[in-house]
Amino acid sequence: MIELTLGFILDLIIGDPENPFHPVRGIGWLASKLEVLARRIFKNLLKIGGLIVWLFTILITFFVTLEIVNIAKKINIYFGIIIEGILIYFCISSKGLVVEGKKVISFLIKNDITGARNQLSFIVGRDTKSLDEQGIIRAVIETIAENMSDGVIAPLFYAGIFGAPLAMAYKAVNTLDSMFGYKNDKYRDFGYFPAKLDDVFNYIPARITGVLIIISSFILRYNYKNSYKIYKRDRYNHTSPNSAHPESAMAGALGLKLGGANYYFGKLVEKPTIGDELKKIEISDVYKTSSILYVSALIGYVLSMLISKLMSSFIF
Repeated sequence: MIELTLGFILDLIIGDPENPFHPVRGIGWLASKLEVLARRIFKNLLKIGGLIVWLFTILITFFVTLEIVNIAKKINIYFGIIIEGILIYFCISSKGLVVEGKKVISFLIKNDITGARNQLSFIVGRDTKSLDEQGIIRAVIETIAENMSDGVIAPLFYAGIFGAPLAMAYKAVNTLDSMFGYKNDKYRDFGYFPAKLDDVFNYIPARITGVLIIISSFILRYNYKNSYKIYKRDRYNHTSPNSAHPESAMAGALGLKLGGANYYFGKLVEKPTIGDELKKIEISDVYKTSSILYVSALIGYVLSMLISKLMSSFIF
């Protein structure tokens, strides 16, 4: 429980560190090496190859993290607690999401829409060159809301169950989906299982996130009744089984319409809308989204502590 607290506080203070030694970079390096090997062995069975790479990457990540924590605690229990806390910190990105969103908004405040489009392109997959100010703000809110689950609540959830090893294994699941979960010719088969298994691991956290956003809206005196209403109505309005849960609750809390058609690699992709347009979208909505994220993260942290306590009682 101390490790969870340390990891959570470090994230709030420092945010997501950009350095070549970040564990997620190591996970990505391992997965890319395994991909090359798997494509040679499973030339005509790429779905199986993708599953094998997924399995090996997850297991290696879990057991290497477990061994690091165990060795550190054998050296000194307090040293071990610090190491595990730091590893949990690497898995959470609440401040990082807010910082990246505000970087985009900072350009809009200076009326630099070109700069805002360029900055936005670093955090979204859609084409940004033709987006107007409202489209940019909408994209930032959608990105923060969707990533609240896999960037904040899910790591806390899995850390509560089994500390840094399971939290880091979850980050590997998330990383593999980011690397291979595309529906193009190269990854349609190879990325099939990494994408599906990412949906499985995010199933519970996404739904917890949706509920936490509603609760946070109540605490912050936003439109929590509408948040609940839109969550119930639109939580499945997405090609992903999980993404619309946090987005729908956020859209309702802010009185906005999210989702809809966007261009990806020059091609218009039609998507369902989420929420009702009760007001014009504006820059202040990004700050409200950030407030909801931080309150949800705090509640998520308390929930993860309760899960950790429960797991400790169950195991011991």
